[in-house]
Amino acid sequence: MTIFETERLLVREWTESPADLERVFDIYSRWEVARWLGAEPRVLEAPSDAAEMVRRWHARYAPDAGRYGVWAIEVRGTGLVAGTVLLKALPGADNEPTSEIEVGWHLHPDSWGHGYATEAARGAVDRAFADGLAEIYAVVKPGNEASIAVTGRLGMTPLGRTNRWYGGVELESFVLPRP
Repeated sequence: MTIFETERLLVREWTESPADLERVFDIYSRWEVARWLGAEPRVLEAPSDAAEMVRRWHARYAPDAGRYGVWAIEVRGTGLVAGTVLLKALPGADNEPTSEIEVGWHLHPDSWGHGYATEAARGAVDRAFADGLAEIYAVVKPGNEASIAVTGRLGMTPLGRTNRWYGGVELESFVLPRP
């Protein structure tokens, strides 16, 4: 199911097709990607972990009927899945969902440096604002300069370091109000 499109990208649901599961595994089994994710970064260890991850995403966001989710970023024309873009409630210090919505991105290293993260995130932000969201946040682990640069290209305002989300992990935080 297509969620939204941009000039170069098609953002869609991840599927359990062999190609999607192989790509999920290839992205999330890499330390250079996983080290920036979660309170305790974990790389996928087996291809079956990819299927479980996709099922978990679908189950978690099914009630949101496409408003929020974790989606595949597919490059138009080539069909290459560059990575993931997400739009979801930030988990608080207690890991329970808050009313604050996050935009995020996780790309395969072979897709770094092409502007896909910024383009996909901008599409997700535009979609969220068109749906009535008043503001959107991004959180980045300190030291992840590439993702901090994406927040700048999106026009987000830095709020500084905080530990109010993701179980108290210290993160750089950014906000973008609806124009």
